[in-house]
Amino acid sequence: MQPFSEDFLDRWEHIINEVNKTDVPIECIKKIVIKLESKKQKTINMNTLKKQGLDWDEIEVVVNRTLASFGDDVYSVDFIVDAGAVAELIQPETDKLLKSL
Repeated sequence: MQPFSEDFLDRWEHIINEVNKTDVPIECIKKIVIKLESKKQKTINMNTLKKQGLDWDEIEVVVNRTLASFGDDVYSVDFIVDAGAVAELIQPETDKLLKSL
């Protein structure tokens, strides 16, 4: 698939920011930021893990192990959504729906 233009991705970022994100597929996450009670934070970069050759199931294991290793010290977890990945998944379906109108 061709890379999306900045304007296109900006529109998807706007849409994504308006949605309450309670259940995000791991394939649509760019980074996970784990904030700790100790005021430190740990960032898990999904692209880095993919470049290291891990598949999505292995990445999910890494994320779960990392979260478990911090235990009760975890204050919050922020998911940074990958607008390009979301657009790549949703845009074809949107195009199909709009084509029939």
